[in-house]
Amino acid sequence: MTTRVSINPKVLKWASDRSSKGLRELDERFPKLRQWLSGDEDPTLVQLELFSKATSTPLGFLFLDAPPIENLPIPNYRTLDDETVRAPSSELLDTIYTMERRQAWMREYLVSEGREPVAIVNCATRNEASVDVAARLREKLALDINWAAKHSTWTDALKELRAAMGAAGVVVVVNGIVGNNTHRPLDVEEFRGFVLVDEYAPLVFVNGADAKSAQMFTLSHELAHIAFGSSAAFDLRQMQPAKEPIEQACNRVAAEFLVPEGLLKKAWNPKEHQSYEVVAKIFKVSPIVAARRLLDLGLISREEFFKFYQNYITQEHKRAKPEESGGNFYATAAQRVGARFAVELIRALKEGRVLHTEAYRLAGMNGQTFDEFARRIRQGGIE
Repeated sequence: MTTRVSINPKVLKWASDRSSKGLRELDERFPKLRQWLSGDEDPTLVQLELFSKATSTPLGFLFLDAPPIENLPIPNYRTLDDETVRAPSSELLDTIYTMERRQAWMREYLVSEGREPVAIVNCATRNEASVDVAARLREKLALDINWAAKHSTWTDALKELRAAMGAAGVVVVVNGIVGNNTHRPLDVEEFRGFVLVDEYAPLVFVNGADAKSAQMFTLSHELAHIAFGSSAAFDLRQMQPAKEPIEQACNRVAAEFLVPEGLLKKAWNPKEHQSYEVVAKIFKVSPIVAARRLLDLGLISREEFFKFYQNYITQEHKRAKPEESGGNFYATAAQRVGARFAVELIRALKEGRVLHTEAYRLAGMNGQTFDEFARRIRQGGIE
């Protein structure tokens, strides 16, 4: 006789809601789900285990007397404050928890090595002028005011920014899924990035599911969060900040960092009907970042910006190629793990400061895959 398990239907409903899978998809996998949710029938232990896996919910949670309250461990700033605030998804929570584990390990390792704190962390205050904060960030990243303009394309400039942040001590992670699980995509509407501030191992996460053209602005926004010593998650809808003062300050700094006001006003001539692409080409930022900066300075209207933004993003998504096309797994893995974190982890492994099994767990890779990944990192074969 099959033994059924008595479970609070509210807990099952909570698990269904926190999952990225819709009720319809879960219905197809669990034909009696609605009976479970109504309390008319209990699932078996085997069914409960499968449901736990399908909803990415720890099995133990399903035996609770009432649904748990899960909050993000960091502030969550939303651009539209009139929306009903939903509970954080399991994808966002699991991603933050994974990054926190990596950060905790890295901090302990760097402190034990006698390393110095990262100079960018807490290097500014919100009452300073954004032009001064942006200049200080460029100085600490060893970038001059025209750093991006020296590149052929804005994508090359984006690579340099990531590399400069890594060289300055920041762990930069770009990923559009939970770990390496392609069945658990990250929702751009929920968050575009988050920052975990630590004086030894500051970490920024960019949602790789977002349009690539917007990622440089997200990264610069996160850089400002580090300068102000403020951990946070944010959605930055249409590149607009939330109303909180810290978000407004970070956006001002990000805009000035990428497109200095003084240089832009010299280059912008409205009588010539310059396009956003012209400004983007001058400063080596994407056209939507250029348009966002023009909006900041009142050189274009909000209507113009939002119309251009929607059209550009729509076209970019149409042009986008599937992730990992071309067999570039290890380059993708370096972004998902964070190149700076990977270098420290591999060094610790070589020194015998971390067990192989722990290194595999922290990197989210199995033995053979990690060994090849480590070989390529050591040889400098991954950007």
